[in-house]
Amino acid sequence: MARGRWRREGGVRTVRRLGPRPLSAALDQVVRAATPQTLLARVQSVWSEIAGTAVAGAAAPVSEREGVVTVACESAVWAAELELLAPDLLARLNARLGADEPGSVTRLRFRIGSGTNRP
Repeated sequence: MARGRWRREGGVRTVRRLGPRPLSAALDQVVRAATPQTLLARVQSVWSEIAGTAVAGAAAPVSEREGVVTVACESAVWAAELELLAPDLLARLNARLGADEPGSVTRLRFRIGSGTNRP
């Protein structure tokens, strides 16, 4: 159905169409509606912002169970380094995701190997 305003021109009803709307606005709504609302999906969507691009390139959240998010790391060195950074990463994740919401991250677990759910 056309969106616009009806008007009469010379006794004929016509539609004056509104200007084009950005496609990005419509796509943002569709993507937001289609995005899974699981804790893992929320963590994956903000991981590179929270961890930084270098860390996000070497490690990614791959699973979640009862608030414990498992992060797959490309090497033992990354896993050990991230284990040391875990308290800071956990605090930033919960601040970004809303720690008061049900289903917040309680712990980060790091393991070696690529995960099947890696984004």
